[in-house]
Amino acid sequence: VHCHLSKEFSSAPTTTTVGTLTSRVTRNGDAVMEKNSLNHEDLAGDRGMMDDIFDETYREKEGPKPPLRYVWRNIILMSLLHLGGILALVLIPYAKILTLAWAVLCFMVAALSITAGAHRLWSHRSYKATLPLRIVLTIANSMAFQNDIYEWVRDHRVHHKFSETDADPHNAMRGFFFSHIGWLLVRKHPDVIEKGQKLDLSDIKADKVVMFQRRYYKPSVVLMCFVLPTVVPWYFWEESLIISFFISAILRYVLGLNATWLVNSAAHMFGNRPYDQYINPRENPLVSLGALGEGFHNYHHTFPYDYSTSEFGWRFNLTTAFIDFMCFLGLASDRKKVSKEVILARKMRTGDGSHKSG
Repeated sequence: VHCHLSKEFSSAPTTTTVGTLTSRVTRNGDAVMEKNSLNHEDLAGDRGMMDDIFDETYREKEGPKPPLRYVWRNIILMSLLHLGGILALVLIPYAKILTLAWAVLCFMVAALSITAGAHRLWSHRSYKATLPLRIVLTIANSMAFQNDIYEWVRDHRVHHKFSETDADPHNAMRGFFFSHIGWLLVRKHPDVIEKGQKLDLSDIKADKVVMFQRRYYKPSVVLMCFVLPTVVPWYFWEESLIISFFISAILRYVLGLNATWLVNSAAHMFGNRPYDQYINPRENPLVSLGALGEGFHNYHHTFPYDYSTSEFGWRFNLTTAFIDFMCFLGLASDRKKVSKEVILARKMRTGDGSHKSG
């Protein structure tokens, strides 16, 4: 039972939830285009959450945009962090092989806490996890240091619900730099704050593990993101503290951040759109390699409730393999998966035709 794939998204005759095609208007920046789509409420409603489905009623406010307000603390800290990452590159030849292996392990653990945890589990509720798995993912999430899970989920659901508009925290219509890192260096657009406050996050607030992390987030980050990665190589195989700190903590953290940010930037700009040509997110295998499967972004924004974020299973998608393994161990269940029939129908209806050549 644990490894049951939920089939409510199948278009088989016995399934009544996907039979209706509706016509809708989609805003993408200034573009307004008409297309046919499956009723998302039927497809995704059983998760008890609909706030990751694009809201077509939203309209950007007319008039001049609010002025940029720089957050100088973040600008200085991010600059120093990336300078530290560059210094760490110089130190790599002097590091012990075990230290490099440890840094890679920390990268993988932190990355999975974002992809399998904050993203696919908590933001999209695309599968269910037992208490032990939620605890492990939460502890690892503090190693990733990308805001606590509650805040990450809030920003990500707003991103999906108001994608590529003023209410999108990392609106790619504002350029590569803004969607990659710039959005963290300025104050949020007022619409991001307004819409974020209106989201229903009751499911996240009800998760005691998530709220415990939020309460003790700062000390947990100091311990998991910086102290633990630094101390282990120094204590167990007598690596120098400087090399251990700059490679296992700083460089690993910088690479983890940028792997995630590329999903917001590159995967919204570069690649094909086989599922929906009327939205910006693209299929980008290179981003998937770095972000453990999160680069199949045209698919993901078309079907945000699919636990695999892709129709191709484990291909360039270590996160899907991880979730499947957790399911095999009995630690995860109820994985949501869109059927091949629904995917093909969507490709034929709104895709750019690129699936025919690849």
